[in-house]
Amino acid sequence: MDFDANIEQLKLAYWNILLTAGPVLAIALAVGLLVGIIQAATSINESTLSFVPKLAVVLLTMALAAGFMMTTLTDYFTHVFDMVANMH
Repeated sequence: MDFDANIEQLKLAYWNILLTAGPVLAIALAVGLLVGIIQAATSINESTLSFVPKLAVVLLTMALAAGFMMTTLTDYFTHVFDMVANMH
C-alpha cells in the first residue's frame, strides 16, 4: 500500500467513527446543554439532575440507532477484511 492509499483508509476509518458515534455524542451534548441552561436559570445544582436525563437519552438514542450503527460498522469491517485478504 502506498501513502495515499493509507491516508484514504484512515479517512474512511475516521468517517465511520463520526457516523457511528456522532449522533450519540451530539444528542448527549444537546441534552447536557439544555439541562445546564435549566440548572443555571433555576439555580438548582444537583449533580444527578444533569447525569440521569443525559444517560436516559443516550441509551434511548443508542437503542434507536443500533441498527444503523451495526450496518455501518459491518460494512466498514467487511471492507477492511477484504482489503487485508487482497494484500499481496
